[in-house]
Amino acid sequence: MHAVNRLFQYRKSISTTVYKSRGQRLIRCEFCHLAKENCVCQLKVTLNSKVGFLLLMYDTEVLKPSNTGKLIADLIPETFAFLWSRTSVEQDLIDLIQDDNWQPYIVFPEEYAKDNQQIFNQEIDDKSNKKPLFIMLDGSWREAKKIFRKSPYLNGLPILSIDPQSFIHKDYLPKYQLRSSEKINQLCTAEVAAQVLAVAGEADNAKILDSWFDVYSYQYQKSVCQTNKGDPQAQQRYESLIQAYQY
Repeated sequence: MHAVNRLFQYRKSISTTVYKSRGQRLIRCEFCHLAKENCVCQLKVTLNSKVGFLLLMYDTEVLKPSNTGKLIADLIPETFAFLWSRTSVEQDLIDLIQDDNWQPYIVFPEEYAKDNQQIFNQEIDDKSNKKPLFIMLDGSWREAKKIFRKSPYLNGLPILSIDPQSFIHKDYLPKYQLRSSEKINQLCTAEVAAQVLAVAGEADNAKILDSWFDVYSYQYQKSVCQTNKGDPQAQQRYESLIQAYQY
């Protein structure tokens, strides 16, 4: 179990009602949350990465089978996950952000930066000897903006701003078909994380995470019996990448 799996179990344990998602009658894998016949857990690998991710998740986001933050935790060993609250904050979260071993970056558009907040456009501080810790605000776009605005402990942290058209491959377009987006060019959490890995100099890992998202997206759409707009060759492409990079 990784950090998001553990957070899922905790969030479910404190729920007073059953979270009802699309395909609620499915018998799901308790880890990937796909229908058991479409489970992809056996395909996961542990990537060699020098970065970490901190998922700050909006309340019920961790319960949603369509959540893609868990795909980061599937592959990147140092992935941390916390529930966001406007009125309280876990000390472990503060300790992680303030840990001298990590250089945190909030992954968020630069136009939302506050006064005197340092901005990195599609790059990170190459002079820092600390490991990058990328903070992903995981929820809908409306929820992510709320987390950004109402979390004082994030105010002094630098922002990493990503251009969706700049990485992974030329003319990259969002591929997220699991939920509707407010804007056509919005990416899901896993897609953004893949581009973040490219910014951090881990191009191979970026391609693998992007491909892993394709695998999950295709199998998720099979699980809920919706019109499948995913890539039927996604698993073959993912396994080819794994073999090529010897994971």
